Amino acid sequence: MKKLGLLLVAVVMTMSAAFAQIQSPVKWQVASKKINSKEAVVLIKAVIQNGWHIYGQNFGDGGPQPTTFTFKNSKDFALNGKPVESVKAKTKYEEVFKMNVPYFTNEVIFQQKVKLNGKQATVSGTVEYMACDKNQCLPPDEYNFTVAIK
Repeated sequence: MKKLGLLLVAVVMTMSAAFAQIQSPVKWQVASKKINSKEAVVLIKAVIQNGWHIYGQNFGDGGPQPTTFTFKNSKDFALNGKPVESVKAKTKYEEVFKMNVPYFTNEVIFQQKVKLNGKQATVSGTVEYMACDKNQCLPPDEYNFTVAIK
């Protein structure tokens, strides 16, 4: 009887673990590159699992969660413009939103230029994004990053 009870507990725990797995179809990497003594660029790369996509930054209201960036204020640097995408987004009509939306597959690098107020700086921020495949969209997620510019 004890063996049957232990087996039942083991099966339930295994099934719970399988259902509780968190999907993470997007992996993020961050780096920086100094352009000259007064300018640098922060590179934020999304590596997207095959079959998944994330949405672009710019489209009208009423659509999915766009990819957005928030940078922490610092006296060491100032943002120079807005994040720029390394590749042109694909576009498709999303029936559920009744609009065309830009999206990225495989990988995309977002580049944020900064003006340096000294010789070095630390840039921190958050990227908010939503990952979808052909069957589902995951709830919006965040990636917090910090990168040193030397």
